[in-house]
Amino acid sequence: MLKLFVAGLLASTLLQDQTTQPETAQADTAPVLQLEAPAEDPSALREEASSYAAYHSVIADLRDAPIGSAEDLDNAMDTLSSFYSEDRLVRAWIAYTAMIAARHPEYLDDVRELADYYGPEAAMSGLMYDPAYATSFENSGDAQQSVVDALERDTAQIREVSERYRAAAYDLQTARWANVRARDRESRLAAIEDAAQRNIALDSDVQNRIGSGAASELFETGAAADDTAMAPQLSLTVGETAIDPDRQRIGRILSVAALEDLSADPQRSREVIDALLSDPVVERCMAWVRLDLQQCIAAGHFKYEDSFCIAEHALLDVSRCIGASTATN
Repeated sequence: MLKLFVAGLLASTLLQDQTTQPETAQADTAPVLQLEAPAEDPSALREEASSYAAYHSVIADLRDAPIGSAEDLDNAMDTLSSFYSEDRLVRAWIAYTAMIAARHPEYLDDVRELADYYGPEAAMSGLMYDPAYATSFENSGDAQQSVVDALERDTAQIREVSERYRAAAYDLQTARWANVRARDRESRLAAIEDAAQRNIALDSDVQNRIGSGAASELFETGAAADDTAMAPQLSLTVGETAIDPDRQRIGRILSVAALEDLSADPQRSREVIDALLSDPVVERCMAWVRLDLQQCIAAGHFKYEDSFCIAEHALLDVSRCIGASTATN
């Protein structure tokens, strides 16, 4: 539909030009390349994307992190919560996966062809106002699949850690410290609110590999020595059915990848990209994550319940929000 719309707009403009410059209009029968060469370092998204990589660094650490004290649970909750303030994780999630999509030159060539024919501004406007249009390009299929595969690997790791903390919630019911009535609910809630000030640093090797694949693959993880003792007795079924990707969501990611490549006007490109890094559906889902986590903590009476709150809201709900399919909250 975008091509028809833009073609109609272009035809109208050409008819006006023909009334004043008929000879020029007849001579220009072939499309004129208007797109400048992409910038040498097309990594303007890297700073945003680094927060998503840092988040998965935390997830990788939590696979082996001790769950043997109130402090262990508090640290896990606070570190995770630092990524859930405002739209930090949402923007980072889109930026990171857009960098994965941008690794498909055939798709970017399709976008360049559109921009060369109709002009970069028309192409950028179309991708901005109808992000799902990005999924209709002839060679967008591989880019879409790479994004979906990466998101499924990332969310699978989050669900795995969620299972670990859910199982711990049952095991900790036999621990004396976890059965003492918790009287820190107000300070615990305040700590979650203050967690937004925390930043996770990444080493240079990880920084260099951002966007090369699923964020969960950037970090080596191994099973903890005592993981067998904490093996969950129940399993989560989220994500085991076939993924039905949300076309609007994946299209937004592909649009950001394409717009990063349309660098004829870097400032304009940045403005459009900045708008697309905001996904209202996922942001609303993450707002529910924060609210549900706070309510879970406020309603809990014992520390072992905090482990359940981490599993259910700080992990599992987040995996639903940032998966490839439509958010369920």
